[in-house]
Amino acid sequence: MQTISALADGFAVALTFQNMALALLGCFLGTIIGALPGLGPSNGVAILIPLAFTLGLPATPALILLTSIYFGAMYGGRISSILLNIPGDEPAMMTTLDGYPMAQQGRAGEALALSGIASFVGSFFAICGLAVLAPQLVKVALLFGPAEYFALYVLAFATLGGVTSRNQAKSAFAAALGLGIAMIGVDQQTGVPRLTFGEIHLYDGIDFLVAIVGLFALSEVFTFLEHRGSDVDKAESKDDKVKIGRILPQWKMLRFTSGSMARGTVIGFLAGVLPGAGASLGSFLAYGAERSLKNGKNTFGKGDPRGVAAPEAGNNAAAGGALVPMLALGVPGSGTTAVLLAMLLALNITPGPLLFTQNPDVVWGLIAALMIGNVMLLLLNIPMVGLFVRLLLVPSRYLMPAVAMISFVGIYGISGSVFDLTVMILFGLGGWALRKLDVPLVPVIMGVLLGNQMEVNLRRAMTISDGEWSTLFASPLSIGLWLVAIAGFALPIVLSRMNRRIDPAKLRSEEVSEGD
Repeated sequence: MQTISALADGFAVALTFQNMALALLGCFLGTIIGALPGLGPSNGVAILIPLAFTLGLPATPALILLTSIYFGAMYGGRISSILLNIPGDEPAMMTTLDGYPMAQQGRAGEALALSGIASFVGSFFAICGLAVLAPQLVKVALLFGPAEYFALYVLAFATLGGVTSRNQAKSAFAAALGLGIAMIGVDQQTGVPRLTFGEIHLYDGIDFLVAIVGLFALSEVFTFLEHRGSDVDKAESKDDKVKIGRILPQWKMLRFTSGSMARGTVIGFLAGVLPGAGASLGSFLAYGAERSLKNGKNTFGKGDPRGVAAPEAGNNAAAGGALVPMLALGVPGSGTTAVLLAMLLALNITPGPLLFTQNPDVVWGLIAALMIGNVMLLLLNIPMVGLFVRLLLVPSRYLMPAVAMISFVGIYGISGSVFDLTVMILFGLGGWALRKLDVPLVPVIMGVLLGNQMEVNLRRAMTISDGEWSTLFASPLSIGLWLVAIAGFALPIVLSRMNRRIDPAKLRSEEVSEGD
């Protein structure tokens, strides 16, 4: 009853003209960003954070805009996956397995509509789970002391590279790099400058918004400059071969795939709640589970609608699930929620157990707006399939200058500092170099965001225990978190072998050989 009452108050916040307009704008922009190959939700949210500050939006409207972009990008990622066989982002990779074969069969419209409906189902029930589970998780969070919070941060870093990471050593290096950047500035306890090299501008540390926009947005521009034109030519040549066909799926197809959507939603939501796992794991597990349950003819990889419905429900449910640890514990559940966490911190709002009591309008207004925005996304995506297809033909040579302009104008509008623009460019070059080395960027951002709080809680735990390190393992809760952290770091070593078996190219060759 208390949850229903709080949600009613949230709808009162969300159902204002400004918030509804921002939700609609975010859903539209997010879908476009998700449809463009390579950008994805993390880049989309990072690129448009400066826009929220430039507009001078308060906390609730700004968060509604950015989370609508987040959910819209999760929807939009399937468009290029189905039509071009180019995943809009990593979670959409599994949709290519059966989505693109459906497009080649002249059923692109059905595949797009089915994926939109599956995305709606996954997102809707994930938001309901967020409304129910997050307040309960807050009660558990009140049991946390400094030692437990330190173990929780270790858990987040242990699972940082994503459970499907191929190289945990690179993820650990990226996390250490992020923690090192977080140490820049004046030590709040001793007043000693750290890693400032005498530069007075660094005494306040590195602004995480500058780091995020540089690492995600500008590095994308530098990557495009390196590979200019090739992806566009590939996309245009593939688009000519695709026929949209029927827009709405038949009722029997929806009934046939309803079980896949339900299973994908449950699996994806649980994967999203795990810190660091994110939508990629939800999509991977949902498709893998559905393929293991196949019956009758072996049609997976050849245009089976279940191979579209399951991963789309899974990755969108994971997107909603990733908001649970971010809001209730202050620990991001995915790379995009790490960017959203930076936005909240920049607005002087600290996610965690006290958020639901100190800023209930922010939390419940956000949840209500996500429910409304999810309906908007469904209504946008089905009738506007033709428009989104044409958007894929926009050359990147026009898109990337706009990304750079928004980045520079936005950051300068926030800080008014040329030094911050220089730091942003350096982070952009660093992000480009890390991408070249196949080092993930999310751990770097997480290190910058969580490093200071991790250090503060470690110092508090040591002060309370008079320097006794065993206090970090003294409670059953902290022991449990340490065990999960160890498992989270070791699990990718096992899953990397499974990833090879579920690689799209290999799966298709296996399915063809089995059919023969």
